[in-house]
Formats: sequence, C-alpha cells, structure tokens
Amino acid sequence: MPIDPSVAIGADLGARTFSWTESDVLLYHLGIGAGTRDGDNVSSQALAYTYDGPGLQVLPSFGVVAPTFHETDPPPLDLPGCDINLAQVVHGAQSITVHAPLPTSGTATIRTSITDIWDKGKAAVIWQEGVATAGTDGTGEELWTVRSSIFVKGEGGWGGDRGSSQAVDLPDREPDAVTSYAVTPQQALLYRLCGDRNPLHADPDFAKAAGFPAPILHGLCSYGIVLRELTDALLDGDASKVFGFGGRFSGVVFPGETIGVRGWREDGRIVASAAIVGGPRDGSPVLADVVLDLA
Repeated sequence: MPIDPSVAIGADLGARTFSWTESDVLLYHLGIGAGTRDGDNVSSQALAYTYDGPGLQVLPSFGVVAPTFHETDPPPLDLPGCDINLAQVVHGAQSITVHAPLPTSGTATIRTSITDIWDKGKAAVIWQEGVATAGTDGTGEELWTVRSSIFVKGEGGWGGDRGSSQAVDLPDREPDAVTSYAVTPQQALLYRLCGDRNPLHADPDFAKAAGFPAPILHGLCSYGIVLRELTDALLDGDASKVFGFGGRFSGVVFPGETIGVRGWREDGRIVASAAIVGGPRDGSPVLADVVLDLA
C-alpha cells in the first residue's frame, strides 16, 4: 500500500545543518506581514521585526522554516514507507517550543523522525518531530523542538490508529484581544521566498488540480501571522515572552482575504482562534486549537 506504517513510524529522517542571517529573519518577518500598518516605519515595536538594528528580535515561528529557508525546489516527500505526492498533501498541525530567544543569526543542526501515523479513513496523518541544536555536529545546546503533521488525502483505510483529539476550549467570555490582518495579493509569492516553493501557493493550474479554485496562502504563513498578531496585541510585541506556539490548520486562506484573530489570557498562557473576516467566506476557520505558551 502507498503508506506502510511498519516502515515509516520511527524512521530517522536524518540530520540537516543550516545557517541563517539577519537578512533571513527580516525577510521572514516581512513575509508574515510585519511592518504593513500605517506608521510601522516609525514604530519601535514594528521595527523590532523589520530593521537590522540592535533591537531586532526573532519570532519563534522562524525556527519552523529556518532549516529549509534557502531551498528553491518544491518540498520533497521522500519519506520512508510513504509513496505519496505533493498534490495529496496539506499541512495538518504545527508547533514549536524554544528553549531561549532565537538568535538573529547562527548555525544549527536539526534531526527529524516520523513519530506517528494516524488512519483517518479517507486520509492519513503523518507526524514528524525535529530537535534543533546549536552548531554543526548535533551535540550543541538544544535551541528548539518542532512537531508537525501533514494530512494526506486518499491514503487512509488500512485499519490503523485514528489518533487522539486534543481540542482547546476557548473561554466563554469576551476575548482579551481582537485583531486582524489583511493578506496582500502577493503575500504567498513573497512568503515562498522563505523556502517553501510548493506550486500550490503560486501556480493556478496546480492549485486547481489539487481541488482549489486558486493558489492558497501557505499554512505556515497564516501560522506566523497569527503568532505575530497575538504577540503584538497581548505581549507588547515582545517575542522573548513566547516559549511555545502551536495550532491546527483548520481551513485555507486565499490572498486578498482578511484573517481575524481572537486571543484570551488563560492559566498562564494564551489561547486563540483565527478565521476569515468579511467577504463571501466570512467566518471560515483558518487556525484552531491555538496555544501560545509563555516563557
């Protein structure tokens, strides 16, 4: 069968050594919409994302994309025991935990493995986990841990474990912050320069073949936008206060739409949701089960 859990689960996907610079951090922040509001060019809070001065900081979500930031080919899917193609795949969930504020430049090594595969009947969910350590040999201090899943359409039904559900309950009260971001028409084209050249986000014909009427925004772009909006609205723009961030991709975003974000301070963390605001898809979910853990 196209997915063989006995081969895939536990497979070591190897180690990758990578480096990043301040320019990469700046491009990433611009790709997730930093600096777009009126007055951001003279705002110290906004310039902490977009100016390579002494106040430059790094949103933890950058750690998710840093290992592949300089890739120019579409992401490979040569996973052991998994015969799947790019048109079948959408991002399922993503989380990152950082052990200290991320440096604005550096070199690290990440080792990744497949930790689980869930059988959802008409689809499969493949989970990966990676640990990034400082330096080139994998023996440096741990910098961050990422965990992600991909949703593979048409590859379930072998009778495997359906997996667990860990829905995040939102408080039954008014949010502590309500904010929004208007996705620009070229957002996906800009964000793909951050290392994700999947044609689903740029090629109209490819998007239609995958079942979408037009190219969609990268899920990780929405993920970064939501983290940035919550950091600005509830943490005074201080990325060092973020220890971890995770969410489940519950819907798509098309360039030109507006992402609305609602956040609540709850038990020493922030819980949130994101959905489309306005237009014909008003209320359509974007990111669910959102949790921002505080340092």
